[in-house]
Amino acid sequence: MLFQVGGQGTRPTFFEMAAAQQLPSSLRAALTYSLGVLALRRPLIHKILDYEDECFALLMLVLETHSLRTTDGSFAESLYGLRRRAVKIKVKGDNKGPDVREEINHTGLEKRQKVLSVVFLVILPYLRSKLHSIYNKEREVALQATLWGHEDERFGDTDYFDGAGNSTVSMSSSDAEESVRDRLRKKIRKIVAACYPWIHAGNEGFSFAYQLLYLLDATGFYSLGLHALGIHVCRATGQELMDTSSRISKIRSHERERLRGPPWLKAVQSGLLSCAYGVLDYAQTGLIAAVFFFKMMEWWYQSAEERMSAPTVYPPPPPPPPPKVAKEGIPLPSDRTLCPLCSQKRANPSVVSVSGFVFCYSCIFRYVSQYKRCPVTLMPANVDQIRRIFDDV
Repeated sequence: MLFQVGGQGTRPTFFEMAAAQQLPSSLRAALTYSLGVLALRRPLIHKILDYEDECFALLMLVLETHSLRTTDGSFAESLYGLRRRAVKIKVKGDNKGPDVREEINHTGLEKRQKVLSVVFLVILPYLRSKLHSIYNKEREVALQATLWGHEDERFGDTDYFDGAGNSTVSMSSSDAEESVRDRLRKKIRKIVAACYPWIHAGNEGFSFAYQLLYLLDATGFYSLGLHALGIHVCRATGQELMDTSSRISKIRSHERERLRGPPWLKAVQSGLLSCAYGVLDYAQTGLIAAVFFFKMMEWWYQSAEERMSAPTVYPPPPPPPPPKVAKEGIPLPSDRTLCPLCSQKRANPSVVSVSGFVFCYSCIFRYVSQYKRCPVTLMPANVDQIRRIFDDV
């Protein structure tokens, strides 16, 4: 079995297609890293990082639309000298005879195929990124619930009682106060969290299958999206590469001729159009330079051996919820500055480390010495677990 490893022919190698597919993710990583460094001195840039998915999708929408319009290829494919071609299969020979052959002809992209290519290159990756972020948030919430319980079971949702047992302060924000929109949003997130692993597994499975078949020269489609659109990615000929600049010039001159209005308005519109094209050209060049700079810095600061041996860093677990107030325990006063034992302003405030509640030192020392427990939660405690709080009064 022969593998295509050279640069001959119109069919790109597997490594060329893989490099073109990984270029957008490398570009996003380079831009995010650069904006993160700039945000250290310019906090206003943090707003851009808060909408990272939307900003990158808008940038790629402009780049992919311009690239497909001028070169019949995506931004990454045009960088590697690749072009998209529509596949048309013609059957030659007698359909009833044994000598039936199929001939594949490549033609230019139709407008529908260009629009759908933008959808597969920009819209679907954006939706996949948003689904992935929703899934990660729901997984963190589920992990936190398994560790510390649900939010409605925490101390912040309990009721405080006075000496007679009447409720004074209600901290419960139960499901009755939740709006219909919040409930619907939570249901959608739960559905996404349940369905996303299967969608992601199916997508990765199809991608692996198509890439393996492409590597074995069993298909001409590198991905499921290209197969659905009926598009082959081919190498651009030398003449096509030379004609690209002239084609771009013709498109831009044609757009200038379509301008309507008085002469002064045409001049203004032409100037704005030239500025927009100049900014777009410089942006393409800058993005390519950013990718190579990011890859160079990544190689410089971290070798492959370090990446292989680096331990997995997990996020720190959430803090434990405060303990509940025991039914038989001493009720908490409505004023948080009062000692629950003497109901006076706390003097020499001290905390019981097993529960976190604050009392007067003399009050809590006597109580713990006698009963060996926290007066509010009734959790076992001793005098060694009393800690003095030093605060500025």
